[in-house]
Amino acid sequence: MNSRNVRGSQADLGHSPQHDSDDRIARALATVGGHLAIGRGGFMLWYGWGCRLSGYDVEPMKAACIAAGLPVIDSREVPFEEVCRLAVGGPMIAVGEAPGEPPFGALSYAPLAVVAAAYREAGAEVHNLEPASEPSG
Repeated sequence: MNSRNVRGSQADLGHSPQHDSDDRIARALATVGGHLAIGRGGFMLWYGWGCRLSGYDVEPMKAACIAAGLPVIDSREVPFEEVCRLAVGGPMIAVGEAPGEPPFGALSYAPLAVVAAAYREAGAEVHNLEPASEPSG
């Protein structure tokens, strides 16, 4: 008996890569801080605390996430030095957990909107997340 008969394949079980992606996008939508991050090395879909899916076929995943209403941060057009500054010196996004308290810096966890605003300011495309409004005063 070969291992395929014992374990089955994803196709045998009624799963497909697209079905799995759709499920993970739905989980990301239901998770505080869930989002799709796109960079020069591909994409990372954050869909729960410690849960992420990475891949290289960026455009179909980006389109699916935007259509579903999931926040998307695409930093591919941001200068490399700026992406490094944000990734190393800036806060991480709190996904599926409460963010820390400000001020936010390296190795701290911030709300998605805070990190997205920094990337937007650097020139990244940010979808499905409105810019923070200016404080009234």
